[in-house]
Amino acid sequence: MLGQLFQLMPGPSSTGARQVDFLFYSILLASLLVTAIMTFLIVRYLVIYRRHSSRSRAGRKRRSLALDLTWTGALFLVFMGLFIWSAALYVQRDQVPEDALHISAVGKQWMWKIQHPGGQREINALHVPVGRPVVVELASEDVIHSFFIPAFRIKQDAVPGRATRLWFEATRTGRFHLFCAEYCGSEHSRMRGHIVVMEPEEYAEWLSNRPTGETLAVKGGRLFTTLGCSGCHEPGGTVKAPHLAELYLSPVALESGEIVIADRQYIRDSILMPDHDIVAGFENIMPSFSGLIDETELMALVAYIISLSEEGAE
Repeated sequence: MLGQLFQLMPGPSSTGARQVDFLFYSILLASLLVTAIMTFLIVRYLVIYRRHSSRSRAGRKRRSLALDLTWTGALFLVFMGLFIWSAALYVQRDQVPEDALHISAVGKQWMWKIQHPGGQREINALHVPVGRPVVVELASEDVIHSFFIPAFRIKQDAVPGRATRLWFEATRTGRFHLFCAEYCGSEHSRMRGHIVVMEPEEYAEWLSNRPTGETLAVKGGRLFTTLGCSGCHEPGGTVKAPHLAELYLSPVALESGEIVIADRQYIRDSILMPDHDIVAGFENIMPSFSGLIDETELMALVAYIISLSEEGAE
C-alpha cells in the first residue's frame, strides 16, 4: 500500500482500515489533481498577461456553455461520489456486530483505565482476540480525551458527561500503539499505551490468568442498592417510579409526547438529568446524581440497568 511505501501510516490491521485508506488516498488524489489544474492555469495566465506582454487585454468574451457544464459537472460528480462514499463509511462505523465483545475504557489525566466483561482490569493496555469485533465503551473523568489506534484507523473522543464508543475487528496479531489524540493537559504526550491482539485461545488463557474483580454490572447492582435506587425502581418500592427490567433499547413514552429509545445515552442522562426526559405517567421527583458519583460508578450503574434487560431476555 502507498501508506507503507511512503511510511505515512502503519499497515492496516483491522477490517475497516483498508476502506479508510482507499478513501483517504482518493480524496488526496482528487485534491492534488484539482490543485495541479488550478496552479497550471494561474501560472499560465501570469505568464501570458505579464507586464509588457503584447497579448490583448480587451476582455473579449469567449464562452462555451458545453465546456462549462462539462468541467463543473465532472467535478461535482467526483466530489459528490467521495462524499457519499465517506458518509457510507461513517454510517457503517456505528453498525456494531451483535457478537461483539464489550469493554469499558475511562480516560483520566493521564491514563486509560480499561475493564473487561469478567472484571479484569488494565491500565494503558488492551488485550483483545483477533478476528472478533470489539466494542470499547468510552467515558472521561475530567476533560476530553481521544482513543486513537492508528493501525486500526479509528479514533473516538471520550467526552465528559457523554457515552461514546467505537468498535473494531483486528485482522492480525501483534502489538499496536494506542494514543490520546486530544490535547488534555501538560502530560498529554505521555497518555499512550498499546493494543495487544492475540489468538482467541491465547486471549482466553490470558483472561484466566488475570485477577478478576467485580464486573461493572455487579458493582452497579451494589451501587443501585447503596444509593437507594432500589427503593423506587424495584417492584414493591415505596415510591412510584419506572421499572427498569427490559428497559434497555425499549421505546419510552415521555411526558412531552415524544417516544425515545432507551439506549446508553438515555440511561446516563436519566441518572444525571432526571428532569430532562420525564416518563409519561410519573412525577418529576428523582434527584440528580450529577457530582455525587464519578464516571466509573456511572458506567457501572448503566451496565447494571442494561444487565436487567439481558437477564429478562434469557
